[in-house]
Amino acid sequence: MTDTQTTKSADETINFARMFASTLKRNDIVALMGELGSGKTQFVKGICKYFDVRGIVSSPTFVLMHRYEGADNASSELFIYHLDLYRISSPAQVLDLGYEEVFRGNGIALIEWAENLGNLMPPNRIEVLMSLGSAENERTIAIRRFAEDPSVRPVSPIRSGKEVQA
Repeated sequence: MTDTQTTKSADETINFARMFASTLKRNDIVALMGELGSGKTQFVKGICKYFDVRGIVSSPTFVLMHRYEGADNASSELFIYHLDLYRISSPAQVLDLGYEEVFRGNGIALIEWAENLGNLMPPNRIEVLMSLGSAENERTIAIRRFAEDPSVRPVSPIRSGKEVQA
């Protein structure tokens, strides 16, 4: 099952992402996909706001990754890894970014252009598919949880292996 939301402005996209962020926990991997200009970075900004990241949140298009410091609900330090894989030419380049720390660490990974991960795409992930709407600032956001391990808790009625069915 896929949860879908339509937003009509960048602010609505950010606010929806803040609500979505309340479902995230340490070690979650959010795979953001969608065409150029569909709002992936705005969505990341909303997640970072929820986790009280200080400073500017921007797309790491040329540096490939930013690491932000935020706080979880218990006010404990939480690292948020923001990757932008638009410019990578091979999934192997992700290994040079510290794949182990990002995907198996104790933070949350937010990956723009996650489809470029190829065979490195983690089986346990939340996919956020973003698309342009019919109006100028309208965006459609579809969220699906994928899990290899059935003990991974769903965000919505989505749970295991491939896309989780209710």
